[in-house]
Amino acid sequence: MKRMERAIGAVVGSAVGDALGAPFEFGPEGAFSARFPRPGVGGEMCGGGGWDSGEATDDTQMAVLVGESLLDLGGLDLPDICARFRKWAASEPKDIGLQTEDVLTNGMPWDRAAAVHFRVNQRAAGNGFLMRASTSAVHFARAGQSATMDAARRIAALTHGDRAAWEGTAVFHEIVRVAPTGSNPLDALPGILALVHPDHRPRYATVLAADWHPDQATEFNGAVWPCSGSAVWALRTTTTFEEALRAAIDTGGDTDTVAAVTGGLAGAYYGLDAIPERWTEPLHVPLPGFGRRVLSLRELVGLAQRLGG
Repeated sequence: MKRMERAIGAVVGSAVGDALGAPFEFGPEGAFSARFPRPGVGGEMCGGGGWDSGEATDDTQMAVLVGESLLDLGGLDLPDICARFRKWAASEPKDIGLQTEDVLTNGMPWDRAAAVHFRVNQRAAGNGFLMRASTSAVHFARAGQSATMDAARRIAALTHGDRAAWEGTAVFHEIVRVAPTGSNPLDALPGILALVHPDHRPRYATVLAADWHPDQATEFNGAVWPCSGSAVWALRTTTTFEEALRAAIDTGGDTDTVAAVTGGLAGAYYGLDAIPERWTEPLHVPLPGFGRRVLSLRELVGLAQRLGG
């Protein structure tokens, strides 16, 4: 399988997971399989909870903004990414994380807003940075291990002042980077964990361990650790893209983001062709604050191609 197919798979897979999981957000465990007990039958991209069928949420919308900034500016320009985030947040999107909204609307300079939020609240390890990481992971994969993990941390720090959050994005970036080798990217986890900041390595080692299960989570999966762990668990314990997404959404809770992260990892591993067409056909990504723009599947694929080229 060509590297580009896996790059596109990561971006499209994350968006598919986002749209597929959104109607089940904050619901109970097993809700997806209870409604759709037979895999492959269809109808799963059902919409609901304020979302149209195939409509991507803030997870993918912010990922697109990151990706377009990287392409338009020819590399990482943090003030530009933050400016795009703020323009989007000011447009009253259908959904936006509480912490992300506070950081983007508190009036502080782009390089201080997240740090000030963390200093005041002492809690900033939500998964709102991880949900948007597919495009940057694809873009920086070509630059190597150190560059992709560094970029992940810097982008995460725009909205999340807790270093624990940065490390989760760095792990995601690196898994996506090694996936195109064709081997199981989870085999690389021991080496990746060695690169996590020592202060946060033990908690990541716990949730990314082979014997960890989402039932063992000590926080709601809107936090970075159970979100990361649940996505890796879903990939580890299944054998297809579809199975991984079903497992992720069935964990309940923050289903759109857990499924978006899982979809990014599974898409990078299995490639675009492994994603069911009945899930990709209705996919679309509105961009509030940027006119009436709505990215189609074709445009999302084009974005991924340019990022991974």
